[in-house]
Amino acid sequence: MSTKPTPDPPVAGRLGTPATPPTARWVWWAPFAVILVDVAFELALPTKFASGFLLIAVPVLAAFTRPARTVAGLVVLALALEVLFAWRYDHFDELHHVGLYIATAIIGAISVELARQRRRDARSLVQAHSVAEALQLMLLRPVPPRLGPVRAAGYYEAADRRALVGGDLYDLVETPFGVRVVIGDVRGKGLPAIQHVGTVLGSFRDAAHGIADLAELADHMERRLVRDTAAGPHAAADFAPDTELFVTALLLELPPDSREVRVVDRGHPAPILLSRGRVTRLATRPGVPLGLGALADAATGATTHPLEPGDVLVLHTDGVSEARGPQGAFYPIEERLSVRFGGRDRVDPGVLAAFVRDDLADYAEGTCDDVAVIALTRADPV
Repeated sequence: MSTKPTPDPPVAGRLGTPATPPTARWVWWAPFAVILVDVAFELALPTKFASGFLLIAVPVLAAFTRPARTVAGLVVLALALEVLFAWRYDHFDELHHVGLYIATAIIGAISVELARQRRRDARSLVQAHSVAEALQLMLLRPVPPRLGPVRAAGYYEAADRRALVGGDLYDLVETPFGVRVVIGDVRGKGLPAIQHVGTVLGSFRDAAHGIADLAELADHMERRLVRDTAAGPHAAADFAPDTELFVTALLLELPPDSREVRVVDRGHPAPILLSRGRVTRLATRPGVPLGLGALADAATGATTHPLEPGDVLVLHTDGVSEARGPQGAFYPIEERLSVRFGGRDRVDPGVLAAFVRDDLADYAEGTCDDVAVIALTRADPV
């Protein structure tokens, strides 16, 4: 009796933030529920029970979900019911009822303004999100499914799910020297980190087409990083003399005319290779991160590794390898890939990236640092 193989997960898509959950249904209907309950109490309970006092909550509840005009209408309705219930039992002009009318009117006016402010804030949030999306597309472009002879897939998630860009970076470009890839991790968070992401990616995109030597390209990126940081608006505030700026980075080059990959490691986790069902981490010559080149005894050279048809390279930031599970253990990416894909001659990059994305989220229970993952393979034999 044969069994069908378990289907692979869908191809990893491009990066974004989870949608904001909709307002809970009970909050949406709460003002009307209070009105109905109040009316039911008024009809069912003895006259000594002053049910109209419940209506003072209606304007506040409405301000959370309703537009200003609807809130104003509900304020008028609440006042009318308060007057009606008091009039019904000849309590209309009693002092505490008059105080109730005044309090409801004051709270109602404030609630109307709160509803207006909520709508203004919502519009501002939409505009800010649009700007953030434009920034993300400018800095972190979508991973192309095909780039020359290379097929690729990947995903990116910022540690703060409300943000679109964090301190991790990546890019892939096709150059006269082959497909070149950079993946890295900026020290620090916030706007300074985003500034350095832009600097590193800008220098990579500018020089990757003109500098033939991969190690020299990394040195060029470092010089640009140090120069721009010293002149940048955050230099004095965020990087005091006793503070070190650095960016861990990994640069790869897949030449168009050979079955190999060249790697320059500037303090970043080395690539993982899936080859003929086996998972190994490539040996590199680890150098100092970008920005700390003055501390190095010698220049960092490139290492060259052969690639067979069907081999897949996996690049990741330390948000993957340093993610911790419930017991505090680091995410064992090599072991997980061996269990999932061991024995396979060929693995689709999209399937692999999707697996890491979902498996990491389950392992770390959704609590991770910035994460970037790229999977690469040659599409055609050389």
